[in-house]
Amino acid sequence: MPSLPQILIFDFGSQYTQLIARRVRELNVYCEIYPYTHFEKIITEISQKNGVKGIILSGSPCSVTQTDAPTLPKTIFELDIPILGVCYGAQLLTHLAGGKVQSSNTREYGRSNLQYFSNENPLFKDISQNTQMWMSHGDTIVHLPNNFEKIASTESVENASFQIKNKNIFGVQFHPEVTHSTEGKILLKNFILNIAQVNPNWTANQFIETSITQIQKQVKDDKVILGLSGGVDSSVLALLLHKAIGTQLHCIFVDNGLLRKNEFENVLHTYKNLGLNIIGVKAQTEFYTALEGLSDPELKRKAIGKTFIDVFEQEAKKIIGAKWLAQGTIYPDVIESVAINGHSVTIKSHHNVGGLPEKMNLKILEPLRMLFKDEVRNVGKSLSLPTEILQRHPFPGPGLAIRILGDITPKKVQILQDADEIFIQKLYEKNLYTSIWQAGAILLNAQSVGVMGDERTYENVLALRAVHSVDGMTADWVHIPYDILAEISNEIINKVRGINRVVYDISSKPPATIEWE
Repeated sequence: MPSLPQILIFDFGSQYTQLIARRVRELNVYCEIYPYTHFEKIITEISQKNGVKGIILSGSPCSVTQTDAPTLPKTIFELDIPILGVCYGAQLLTHLAGGKVQSSNTREYGRSNLQYFSNENPLFKDISQNTQMWMSHGDTIVHLPNNFEKIASTESVENASFQIKNKNIFGVQFHPEVTHSTEGKILLKNFILNIAQVNPNWTANQFIETSITQIQKQVKDDKVILGLSGGVDSSVLALLLHKAIGTQLHCIFVDNGLLRKNEFENVLHTYKNLGLNIIGVKAQTEFYTALEGLSDPELKRKAIGKTFIDVFEQEAKKIIGAKWLAQGTIYPDVIESVAINGHSVTIKSHHNVGGLPEKMNLKILEPLRMLFKDEVRNVGKSLSLPTEILQRHPFPGPGLAIRILGDITPKKVQILQDADEIFIQKLYEKNLYTSIWQAGAILLNAQSVGVMGDERTYENVLALRAVHSVDGMTADWVHIPYDILAEISNEIINKVRGINRVVYDISSKPPATIEWE
């Protein structure tokens, strides 16, 4: 629940738009992303309130030469606000002003070095000559308009960056937001802090203080219901709401029988120690019954979602006078639910609550909806959320049901829980857990022949999965040392009856997803 954004980012469909926003937020500057189709509306509603200090135009998979290319009104040049066009954004500014953009003979993709620029230009202050930047475009700017000035080039890109004369309007044909642009953060800092002169006051403590005031004003004396999952988002939300409204918050933590081994008891104990007003509900039987005979992943998800709603509603009805349902929606959920064409602004359902708010006539409360995952963790740290929850890996809403390929039985869940616990504990033991984004074991719907002692076995195959990621949108598999993988495999096979073979998943996302189902 922040104040007005100081930087507006207009999205033309780039895969890197969220990354631009993350880089801006890392400078302690609050920004928001909007579809390019909202440009005139947003400029009218927000910039007139004197909160906006700068505008960034994102990249795009499109070409400005297309007849239906995403575009903006030429009135953008009349705004008295600093503007930075990134890749497509730079080409669009050029195109709108009468310059020439055309398809390049070869697609310019990958690392490139800036070989000409002046540090006297404020955009390139403190940036090294020959610094590496990341190119990713099929078009290139061939001729700049008369009032545009070239301020940087590379060996293959003549107009790698420009500035409109006597205006704080800039364009770059590379992506300063990606890590491959080694000094890209400096360039963004130059634009935001020096050229746009933004006050970097966006901090976790400032967010907490503002949110508490707004939550109290919004909720007043009403009761709020929150479904806790044991994950970072819902836990941070619980602490924030508890700090704002105390015992008016009623938390419900459902054991669906698909959590990790002993997780329900451990997490419930932690929540109670935090002083939360919480109810623990053991509902394994209901979920196992709903899942009986189901193998299709989508059917399993729907069965779990429906059962969760039924169980949650039954418990929530016991809380007399509740008016609000709090949800741990975060900014990527919001962004992904808004179509680039601007027609859809519906937030996707979150945490399996489905149509529960309408069914129970509850209003939605989403205090974290403008935060990225790392910002949620920063808020949790400021709220003194225990480390074991703060550093917890993301865990799928349907739980182990989508890590058991095929049908679900209590026996399969027990096998996977035992194997998964060995895997996760070994990562802790080897000081690997906190450097990994997400890890878990998957019980395959395949069996293999093995020999244990003098006996032939025909038992289950277990896959291990561990990935590095920033926000789960892309991921690379973790290079766990072979000797550690060997220890994990030996311990699982020796201690978990029902598994006689362990494999390690070395697929990246894309094309593979992080979860198998």
